[in-house]
This record gives sequence, C-alpha cells and structure tokens, in this order.
Amino acid sequence: MTMQSTDVDVVVIGAGPAGENVAGRVVRGGLSCAVVEDHLTGGECSYYACIPSKSLLRPMELAAEVSRVPGLALDGPIDVAAVLNSRDKAVGYLDDSGQAEWVTKLPATLLRGRGRLAGERLVEVKDKDGTITTLRARHAVVLATGSVPVVPPIPGLAEARPWFSRDATSVREVPARLVVLGGGVVACEMAQALHALGAAETTLLVRGGGLLGRTEPFAGRMLADSMREAGIDVRFGVKVTRIERAADGGPVTVHLEDGESIEADELLVATGRRPAVDDLGLDGEGPVQVDDSMRVPGSDWLYAVGDVNGRNLLTHMGKYQARVCGDVIAARAHGRPDDATGLRDLADGKGAPQVVFTDPQVCSVGRTEQAARADGFDVRVVEYDMGRVAGASLLGDGYTGRAKIVVDEERKVLLGVTFVGPAVAEMLHAATVAVTAEVPLDMLWHAVPSFPTVSEVWLRLLEEYGL
Repeated sequence: MTMQSTDVDVVVIGAGPAGENVAGRVVRGGLSCAVVEDHLTGGECSYYACIPSKSLLRPMELAAEVSRVPGLALDGPIDVAAVLNSRDKAVGYLDDSGQAEWVTKLPATLLRGRGRLAGERLVEVKDKDGTITTLRARHAVVLATGSVPVVPPIPGLAEARPWFSRDATSVREVPARLVVLGGGVVACEMAQALHALGAAETTLLVRGGGLLGRTEPFAGRMLADSMREAGIDVRFGVKVTRIERAADGGPVTVHLEDGESIEADELLVATGRRPAVDDLGLDGEGPVQVDDSMRVPGSDWLYAVGDVNGRNLLTHMGKYQARVCGDVIAARAHGRPDDATGLRDLADGKGAPQVVFTDPQVCSVGRTEQAARADGFDVRVVEYDMGRVAGASLLGDGYTGRAKIVVDEERKVLLGVTFVGPAVAEMLHAATVAVTAEVPLDMLWHAVPSFPTVSEVWLRLLEEYGL
C-alpha cells in the first residue's frame, strides 16, 4: 500500500450530475477542485437511470401516439434488438471517457477510487490497487454520493438474485415473465417498458393501495387503468412473504400472504432508494442534513448535495442544489456576501417538478391538495378533463388526460399543479414557473395559451376557478 497526499480548495466525493455541477461552479468561481469517483463519471442517471429508462420507454410512447391517430398503424412488433442498441448508444456503451474528459477540462482533478472522510477537511481515496491518496480541502468537502436501492427484508430475496433498477435498465434479454415489487416511479416505468418490449406476463405487486403515492390520487388511478388495459396485472395491498429461485438459476417464485404463488423468469425489486452514506466516515445512517446553502449544520466546511441529503431524489434537483452549493462555496472562499437569493435552495421547499414517463405521463410541481391542507393553507382546487381541450382532440382518438391546480385562497397563487396525459411533460415548466415564482392568478390570466394546443387547459382551469 502506498500513500500520497495533495492540497486543493474543494473536494467533491461523487461524480454524478450533482458532483459534476459542484465542480463546474467552484472552478468557475476561481477555486481548484478534485472530484472522486469509484464507478462511472456521470453517475447513476447517465448510465443506469434517467437516460436508459427513457430510451426504453420511448418506443412504447410512440406506439401509443400512433395508435390514437386514424390512418396510421404499426406494421409489427417493436424491434427489441434495435431498441436495446439505441439504449446502449444513449448511455455511451457504459464508457465514461467523455464525461471524465469534461471534468478534467474544467479543469479539475479526477481521482478514481472510494472516497471517505478522514477528519476535518480530509478525504482519503482508496483506488483498486490499494493506493491511498489523502486530499486536504482548504475550503470545503462536498458529498455527492447519490443513493442506492432499498432492499426489503423478505426471506429468500438475496438468494433469489433479484433485479434492481440497474439490471432492468441494462437488460440484455427481456424476460417473458416478470414480477415487479413496488408502486413508485421506477416500478411503474420499468414495468411498462419491459412489458412493451416483450415481458408478456408482467405482474406489479404493490404493498399499498395505489401507484405513485406522492402524487394526486387520480394520477395513480389513471396509470393503473392504463397498465391493466395494456395487459399488466396490477395488484394492490399485497404482502410478499417469501421468495425462491431454482438452484440452477431457473424461474423465481414469489409467495404471497394469501397463499398464492407467482412464478416468473425475473423479479425486479423497485421499493425505493436510500441515501448512499455507507462507509463515508459519517455518524448515523440517514440522509445528511443540510441547511439551505447545502452546508451541514455545525460545520463550516462540509456540504452535501443531491440524493445523499434526502431533500429530493431527482437528478434535476440535485443539479440545482449543486449550483447553489458551488456558488456559495466560492462566495465564502473569497469573502463575498453569501446571502443572495441565488445562494439558497428555495425550490425544494415549494415542491420540485417531476415527470413520470409512463403512458400516460404524470407530471407535477408543488404541493398536492393533501399536502397543502396538511401545511395549513386555505385551499381551493380545480380539475379539468384535458380531453375537452381543442388541441387534445387533434392528437387522435381516445386522448385521455386530466389537470388539477391547488390554489392558496389567501394569496391567490398556485401551490401545486398536476397533469396526467400523453406528452404532458413539456407543459410542466410553465407550471413550475407559476408555482415557484408565485405568479398571482390574475396575472396568469394574461398569459394567453396558443390555439389549438393542449396548453389551452390553463385557460380552462382559470375559467373554472372563476376568472
């Protein structure tokens, strides 16, 4: 074992989207930076999550679009090999050389290895050869290690060698029979994607009473209806008691509390994620608590961004937090004021935007009606059938969608917006601006939507409200 040491202004542990953005901002702010990564530069999103999952979902989305338009028809089944090849291209064939080059050209130092805190402003990096490099940070250490899957304590699960999200998005051969545990984003997206690609017998087992539990209830109901119509077996209130897989690596059997057993070729466990804090040199197991500048309370040098702080397990929010964090570190290092609006995380508290790329798409920003009432707001809600908008009627037969706004009656601003329907993701940013900027409803009335677009639902919602 050999030892090396070096000094640098900022050390970032984790080279995913959040870590990369911190590095970019501190370098732009005139500081030197070292980035530590023990797997692929670019992180989970680039190789195993957002990018590959959307590549796998895109054919299903287009097939649904075509099926709604009279005069068009698919000539045959989806070319699975072509889809998987497109996915491979989208993730750079799991080659991170381009991402690594981006980091080094910032310029920042990229160290390959496992990083952990070894004291105040100290990070030890152990590479695959056992060499340990000690980094001394003059100003800050930033934790950007992301999250890992939650593994439920089900007897036989580990021995059954289940799939997790990485396995599903990296699939080489689509199983004919698939069981998915979970009712969140990963479970829903991958159940639909793999079913469309050939998992003819797909069963979704949900412990709770609905899908996408953090969204408005109608979103989960509409998605469940769509899944069932496509042939996915969606079951609620299910408890798995035991899992078995044949010794020869054959089928997996999922035993349920009611005595039923389901046999499948693969089992995908998608029951949530937890902050990746193992072996980081921290006390405790939960998310790393931070203030709105992303600094750990009680410390003047330790920061945490992205999934590891538990504020919001979404790539775009991790990148947002990283921009705040990098800029505030640079300001503090140079003795500049650190209390500007741009140097604080304001978006997470208002409710982050999120898109679920299922069919139908589910997108939302801000608080749900239930959350707003629980937070003590005087709430009024308006819902509207998006199929009644002229622009929707032009997108084909059977367009089904729904929109909902949650209004703070005291201030007359939007607290939350939800859209469910085909291709509604591109409508979300307008809602994000309205919620985050707290645009008064009487000003939104003057933001005239183009005709004939689905965005005209904004006009209908405001009319239903009474403007």
